[in-house]
Amino acid sequence: MDTSAVNILFKQHFGYTPAHVVGAPGRLEVLGNHTDYNEGLVMSVAVDKYVSIAASPRTDGKVELVSSAFPQRDIFWISELKHNPAAPWADYVKGTLVQLRKRGVHFSGFNAAIHSTIPIGAGMSSSAALEVATALIVRQLFPYSLTELGASVPPPRDNRGRLPPLEAKEKLHLARLCQAAEVEFVGVNCGLLDQLSCLFGRAYHVMNIDCRFQSVHHAPMPGEALVVCDSGVKHRLAAGEYNALREHCESAARALGAKSLRSVDLPWLKANRGNLNQRQYECAYHVVGEIQRVVFAEKALSDDDHRQFGQYMFLSHESSRDFLKNSCPELDLLVELARAHPGCLGARLTGGGFGGATINLVAYHQVESFIPAIAEQSEQRTGRKMKPVVCQIVDGAG
Repeated sequence: MDTSAVNILFKQHFGYTPAHVVGAPGRLEVLGNHTDYNEGLVMSVAVDKYVSIAASPRTDGKVELVSSAFPQRDIFWISELKHNPAAPWADYVKGTLVQLRKRGVHFSGFNAAIHSTIPIGAGMSSSAALEVATALIVRQLFPYSLTELGASVPPPRDNRGRLPPLEAKEKLHLARLCQAAEVEFVGVNCGLLDQLSCLFGRAYHVMNIDCRFQSVHHAPMPGEALVVCDSGVKHRLAAGEYNALREHCESAARALGAKSLRSVDLPWLKANRGNLNQRQYECAYHVVGEIQRVVFAEKALSDDDHRQFGQYMFLSHESSRDFLKNSCPELDLLVELARAHPGCLGARLTGGGFGGATINLVAYHQVESFIPAIAEQSEQRTGRKMKPVVCQIVDGAG
């Protein structure tokens, strides 16, 4: 992670060198669309695009935030963590501070500069990375430990002033804290996928996440390249589409007499279709099928069958498009163009949908022909320039 840009931003704005810098990676959901809040299975990776925060403490009880992505700074008292319509991007920071306080973490004011290389609105979870980075910078400035019950004895620094890395149990507490920040303060009723992925990533490995048991297992990722193509359509999940999908899924589970759609299989869903309205059935059909696709894809990976793995990605996109209905024409076009390229093994929308980006599994030796071909064909069809980006799989934060 390159911290030079965030250090420069901090120094330009505040006039001195920051005390600490942290970073949190974005993530790509490889398979498992909208399965996390249905207690399902997801495959994801942490990637080499980061939210970095540089910060130093201050003594007057205020927090001042600047961001390289937004012209409007935000300054507020730590005792008054409220929404500022002029700087809505700061809600992710404030929401995380609210949750830290709820758990008994003591902190004072600070100055912070935020710089991101994660494309905003592309479905790579810049919001979760900002929440996680906020929790980690507060830990650096005002050390704390988290348990199930809240804050406990702060961790000691070593003789070089470094804190010990987070253990798996504490990463899980931190992920839940950041999820609560997004649900309660920002208003997106999200699952735990993004925050878990940001913290539990492992270089060159895919994460197999079981959202019912909140467990993460790592498996080697095939030696193909992951290429991200941004549709140019910014998704705004807080606008309600995401929350509506969640409500359809949860009401479908209730109508089927299940705790969640994780407990439903396809024969049961089809046999009880009469209990559901059309939209509930479509959403449930997608989620139940998607959980099965993750199971089959894990098997394909362990068998080293990368082409079959890619087929599950294509099937996932078709299901998102036709049943969950969280795709859009721009995403569908990118998948169609990718499918036509001989080097592409699989492609699908990634993240919440309603815009954002596609993830493409491309044979390494074909990447150099894939990228210009997709860029050129996409521009011909849409009139918009698009630059595909190769992502490396990296370790998580903390």
